[in-house]
Amino acid sequence: MRIVETTDLTAVHALRRAVFIEEQGVPEAEEWDDLDGQAVHLLALEGAAALGTARLFVAGETGKIGRVCVARSARGTGLGKALIAAGCDRLQALGCTRVELGAQLQAMPFYAGLGFAAFGPVYDDAGIPHRWMARALAP
Repeated sequence: MRIVETTDLTAVHALRRAVFIEEQGVPEAEEWDDLDGQAVHLLALEGAAALGTARLFVAGETGKIGRVCVARSARGTGLGKALIAAGCDRLQALGCTRVELGAQLQAMPFYAGLGFAAFGPVYDDAGIPHRWMARALAP
């Protein structure tokens, strides 16, 4: 398995459609926004098969990881952990000292296991309860 940066969003959008729109019921109008063109996109590949994706943003010294999804067939393999690690590494290389993400409540234990701590109240994102989480990046 390898994780690459991509500007070809065909596979990224296919994964997000399968996981967020079809599986989780996120309204299509809420999934697609104008931020994709401003983001760094990571794509996890096994051979030619796209199995996971995440998008990254930099806001000063804070990096943001979002739209993290893993194909159903690849869940439980460590791919999600590898995507978050790759995202943190890339954000650190871009000068970030902190990374934040909006975690679905059911995924908070996963992110906590990767060093993220929750902050702020629970909020609704596309009908799914989320909470902000953050961790420091080594200088």
